[in-house]
Amino acid sequence: MLDRSGDLWVFGYGSLMWRPGFPFLEQRPAILRGAHRSLCVYSHVHRGTPERPGLVLGLDQGGSCRGVAFRVAAAERENVLTYLRAREQVTAVYREIIAALRLIDSSDGEVIVPGLAYRVDRRHPQYAGQLDRETILRLVCQGEGISGHNRDYVINTHAHLAALGIHDPVLDWLAERLIPVEMGENI
Repeated sequence: MLDRSGDLWVFGYGSLMWRPGFPFLEQRPAILRGAHRSLCVYSHVHRGTPERPGLVLGLDQGGSCRGVAFRVAAAERENVLTYLRAREQVTAVYREIIAALRLIDSSDGEVIVPGLAYRVDRRHPQYAGQLDRETILRLVCQGEGISGHNRDYVINTHAHLAALGIHDPVLDWLAERLIPVEMGENI
């Protein structure tokens, strides 16, 4: 249940890191424990269609995930929640959760705040689970939806993770194959 008073922290682990789309007061590197970043969601709207699905990131159970926490002013929280629900829950593949976020590089020492995150629903038909890399590459190459090409999503996410010093072996592998395609080269 969301506390309706005070500022709201929102956890970004994929496109929210580089395209939050909402006003925020600050952003901080953060860690969410109990879930990890995974290309485990068939995209039927933003980066694909039901006929030609793309593949996007979800917070899947287990492990931990480094990302970005955004602090939203209390006065903006309802507008931001409305925006995020329209963006993240188009097909209800994500569950809205409140999780403990550990803010990194805080001058106050270790700070843990409750934050809003969107975790994949493993029972949803769009949950892809763990796929082999060649299948992931094929889905990413074919995917295009209302937010653009799936490969652009993967390349942008990879670049922002790298800028934060976060290395994801699957995204690293994909970027090696997708960036030459962006530059007009063959895979």
